[in-house]
Amino acid sequence: MTTSLDILDIANNNLNGSAPECFWNLTAKSLSVLDIGDNHFTGSLPDIFKNATNLRSLNLGYNHFVGKLPRSLTSCSSLEVLNVEHNRFDDTFPFWLQSLNKLQVLILRSNEFHGLLQYQPQGPSWFPQLRIIDLSHNEFTGTLLDDFFIYLSAMSSKGDSPKFKYIGGNSYYRDSMVLMNKGVELEYTRIFTLLTAIDFSGNKLQGEIPESIGLLKDLIVLNLSSNGFNGNIPSSLGNLTQLESLDLSHNELSGQIPPALRDLTKLSFIKVSHNELVGPIPRSTQFQTQSASSFQGNRGLCLCGPPLNENCGDKEEPSQTEEKEEEDVISWIAAAIGLAPGFIFGMTIGHVVIISKPQWFMVRKKTRRIALGRFSSESPHQRNPR
Repeated sequence: MTTSLDILDIANNNLNGSAPECFWNLTAKSLSVLDIGDNHFTGSLPDIFKNATNLRSLNLGYNHFVGKLPRSLTSCSSLEVLNVEHNRFDDTFPFWLQSLNKLQVLILRSNEFHGLLQYQPQGPSWFPQLRIIDLSHNEFTGTLLDDFFIYLSAMSSKGDSPKFKYIGGNSYYRDSMVLMNKGVELEYTRIFTLLTAIDFSGNKLQGEIPESIGLLKDLIVLNLSSNGFNGNIPSSLGNLTQLESLDLSHNELSGQIPPALRDLTKLSFIKVSHNELVGPIPRSTQFQTQSASSFQGNRGLCLCGPPLNENCGDKEEPSQTEEKEEEDVISWIAAAIGLAPGFIFGMTIGHVVIISKPQWFMVRKKTRRIALGRFSSESPHQRNPR
């Protein structure tokens, strides 16, 4: 009788040197999960994923790998989670992975990725199932094209959103991740399929934030901080009815905070500090419950009322006519739909209530470690820092 290995998890050890060749040989067989994160492996990755059609989850995070990502990863047709964070990969953005129709989580943060985030979509959507993308703390440059966000169809409400479940289903292996959410690094011990997040923070991106961001109506976390974005904050952000965390701090944004943002009832974390914003802070519970630090560093911002507790005298918010003009800007979305054939919006998903301390994530006390995956027989725990 022959047996085959399905899951190999040796994460969170002190293994060093080049990763043994036997690891890579296993990917060409029946291996569905390979987790060698949180070690001290060095060197470049061999280009040996051509036959790894069963590989569902690959975690190489927190090692010392260098060079480029293997192009043979395009053969991993079952891949759902790819995590290579905190290495020294020196490559451009892997648009060539857009053919992976099952990829849901792409984490590239804290490497040496560089170049423009511009692409040639191979169809009506690129990365059609991608729901979490973290490119933070790299060297990406340039501007985002106007239609950049149009093709991320899995983050929009089209009526085919996943049900209440976790990535990996009922597998013994638990995919997990760390995400900057509401100003805190949270460790999700299992990745909820309804979680959607974009984190481009800590790069060198410039230009205006595309209005097409307003198409991603399922988006929960948006972090574009610490770049060089300029122009106005897109009024189309008012369409993101599921948004809970918004961080636009440390950019060069100007103009007023769009009044439409005050209607985002789920938005509990807002940070727009250290920009060039002017005018009044919208009057709503979402804004008045923020700390003053969320708005500091904007010389032209009207520092009046909660949360800043200063008297503005006769200054008022924009009139209804001005608000109507803001709403008219959002109407461009109807025309934008035509830019992506087959990109149709349907009914939205139901409300998801996230309590203050959900069981599927915990606050991370150390920012150094991540354990992408563990077996269900283990109790959730944090990796021991080195």
